[in-house]
Amino acid sequence: MKAMIFAAGLGKRLGKITESVPKALVDISGKTLLQRAVEKCSSSGFNDIIINVHHFADQVEEEVRKLNKKGFRISVSDERDKLLENGGGLYKARDFFNKEPFLLYNVDIVSDLDLSILYKLHLGKRGLATLAVRHRPGKRFLLVDKEGQMRGWRNIYTGEQIPSDLNTKGLAEIAFSSMHIVEPEIFNYMHEGIYSMITLYLNLLPEHNIYTLKHDEGYWVDVGTPESLEYVRKLLLTY
Repeated sequence: MKAMIFAAGLGKRLGKITESVPKALVDISGKTLLQRAVEKCSSSGFNDIIINVHHFADQVEEEVRKLNKKGFRISVSDERDKLLENGGGLYKARDFFNKEPFLLYNVDIVSDLDLSILYKLHLGKRGLATLAVRHRPGKRFLLVDKEGQMRGWRNIYTGEQIPSDLNTKGLAEIAFSSMHIVEPEIFNYMHEGIYSMITLYLNLLPEHNIYTLKHDEGYWVDVGTPESLEYVRKLLLTY
């Protein structure tokens, strides 16, 4: 099965750490974030992987060569000229995918969620996409009904809501975990440009079903700050 790991980000929140290495190559107990993401995807059967590169692209490509020599199958989508966000980045890599559902995964996510469960739920629901979600602190949340179907989005700091006229009675706020299974049909509704997958999903909500899988058990870490990096290094010592 195919997967895309988004690995092109600048990693600015990591401060000085990413002034000399890309976030994808930050070390956690002897393995880069990229290697951990590749191992995570491959362990659930997503063993044909493409990653996008931008920040310190040469370094990331060298890591890809090392991982391929270890037996992984990884291709590269080059975004050196322009960082496209995950929506534009996926569209640029569209020729990599076939007619089967595929996984999208952020390189900075460290989690014990069994991705095969996410895939099985998607096959059962067969919406346009199925997103892993989790109750955790934040400011931007998906709005989800009791059946786990995505209905909208809200920024609790600014009050912005999409759709603005959505009746939120009975809807729960829950955060996106940056792991999702997507139907290749999605490319019919995409275009070149710089945009996020969440923006795309929100635009498609009126005509398409997008589901969620809640995973409040176990661990999930967004390795985006020096503090979260140290936290996950300590966390994985216990697993």
